[in-house]
Amino acid sequence: MLEDVEDGAAAAIRLAGGAPLRRTLDVADPADWLALDAGVREVAWHRSQFLPGWEHSTPLRADLTQADESLLALALCHRDGRIRQKAVRQSARHPVLLPLVVIRCADWVCPVREHARRLLREALNVDSALYLAPLILRVGRRSRGAFGVDVLGQVLRQASHGQLSALFTDPDRTVRRFAYRLAIEDRRLRPAELARAAAGDQDTVVQDLCATAALTALGDEEGYEDVLPLLLSARNPRVRSTGVTALRRAGWSERAEPFLSDRSAIVRACARYVVRQRGGDPAAWYRERCTAPNGPELPPGAIIGLAECGNRADAGLLRPLLAHSAAGVRAGTVAGLRALDCVDAKHIRPLLDDPAAKVVRETTTALLPSAKELPADWLLKRTSSQRPRHVRVGAFRLLDARGGIVALRAAVGLFEDPDVKLRTWAAQSVQRWHPSPDERRGNAEVGELLDRSRHLFSDYMLHRLKWEAGVNS
Repeated sequence: MLEDVEDGAAAAIRLAGGAPLRRTLDVADPADWLALDAGVREVAWHRSQFLPGWEHSTPLRADLTQADESLLALALCHRDGRIRQKAVRQSARHPVLLPLVVIRCADWVCPVREHARRLLREALNVDSALYLAPLILRVGRRSRGAFGVDVLGQVLRQASHGQLSALFTDPDRTVRRFAYRLAIEDRRLRPAELARAAAGDQDTVVQDLCATAALTALGDEEGYEDVLPLLLSARNPRVRSTGVTALRRAGWSERAEPFLSDRSAIVRACARYVVRQRGGDPAAWYRERCTAPNGPELPPGAIIGLAECGNRADAGLLRPLLAHSAAGVRAGTVAGLRALDCVDAKHIRPLLDDPAAKVVRETTTALLPSAKELPADWLLKRTSSQRPRHVRVGAFRLLDARGGIVALRAAVGLFEDPDVKLRTWAAQSVQRWHPSPDERRGNAEVGELLDRSRHLFSDYMLHRLKWEAGVNS
């Protein structure tokens, strides 16, 4: 595979030396053709000594042999428009060079462009269109590339369902998007097939496109049983939210309640809309579950859902859940209190020692606004290598947010931490450290800590930092 212009230039030199085209680049990879096109010009402009007169060594005639394909490929990419134009005329007998004709359809020289477009329109059929679709769509992003995309669409409209479906699984997401748009415009896919594509594809554009099309293709009261279960079970939250919203249209609003506690905020919001339209009260639903007897079955989404639609008075319902046996519930409770703006630093501070990393992450985020109010010595103890990594990370984030000598002391102390990422973060913290305006100048400890960080600075920057801190060099 040719990864960049340098690889393309190297391939051009090999082709000029007589190397076979199919052994020099992957003719099925559009990136290789684009790299070759750019690489030939790189060689022609900057390395002409490697290709002395190659464009004249073999005349561009109609009876080129397979051995001459390499030179014809170079001619199709040449910096001289007259040579490219002559090469386009001769390439009709060489289907392997059709990818370079596609590239020339967006050429900046009008005669070259027109000849290439005429040839592409004549040569492109369904089989070659399926093969060239990734390259045509890449070239289509260029300022003169729309022609190839238009021709591709016209040809693929003649493809059978089986032929077009081969593009639905193409690794290039641009190809999948184009194929699905074409199939939707021509109504080639049933609603269930579109829903299955929305649930299974990894690309968000394809997901939205197919989910919307699946619901649009349905009648008012038919086909939902084949479509909605696929959308509601999708991993992607945007697809699930589309399915949840459609429950009201299908007359299945009661099925939206379980999605009130979905792990995704957008799905929860859509579920609340459907429940409210049915006359329900999502906040009451959340409160009922958050006040149920303590048990591991409480979904964390119910806690944050209450914070999203409740009020500050609901913080009293959430605080007891900080001691819940499930880590997800404890983390969700901290996040819910933060969303309600009801974080009590003294109340949640003990959770910095929680055995679950996600609980410590949520707690750290909730405590960041009040980092300066936390006891520095208490946090410094939690940066010890004897503590779990997630506890050290959380404590350091809070100390770093405090700034001043406390942050510098914590960062320098982590230079010997067993975790390489934490050591890196500590070094970066020291490099961006500056003394706080309200701190006492001339603190000898600052000078000592900066000396221990000497390897991170140039002599000039170290001297400047010490001067700012009022420490003698």
